[in-house]
Amino acid sequence: MNVHDDWKTDPRFYEKLDAIHHFDFDPCPWKHDMLWDGLTVEWGQSNFVNPPYSQKLKTGFVRIGVIEMLSMRKSVFLLPVSTSTALYHDWILPYQTQPTEFIRGRIPFIGLDNQGNRVNYHLIGEETDLKQQGKKDNMVITFDPSGRIWDYSSLKESKTSWRLCCDS
Repeated sequence: MNVHDDWKTDPRFYEKLDAIHHFDFDPCPWKHDMLWDGLTVEWGQSNFVNPPYSQKLKTGFVRIGVIEMLSMRKSVFLLPVSTSTALYHDWILPYQTQPTEFIRGRIPFIGLDNQGNRVNYHLIGEETDLKQQGKKDNMVITFDPSGRIWDYSSLKESKTSWRLCCDS
């Protein structure tokens, strides 16, 4: 995986989703040691998936998420909004178990930019070179074999909440 595909979800956003789903596995962890491959390893019962946004990897993880659901395992994806794509129409719409949750505002992510600058590390209590909003709109996609409709109202922040991450 190249460094430009390795970004950590804002911990505040992850914690809200985790409080709902109680995740026990992340097949795409930040700073992954690459001793195992999230596309081939067995996933948990409740999976948080913020896949690399490169098309091939993103598609691969969504397909595995569908397979996991058919194997009675839940997966919750944080993805860039891309509702006109084959991925959305062929893999997400037919299999998601609740409506797409579009996130208001852009979620900041933590990682290294193309110049090696530490972006948004302040969100994890470390020295940061740049504070930057996310570059894409995001959506939450749920593949849950139980068919339960989850309450995502805690994700509905005020118009500026996700922006406030970068003000301090």
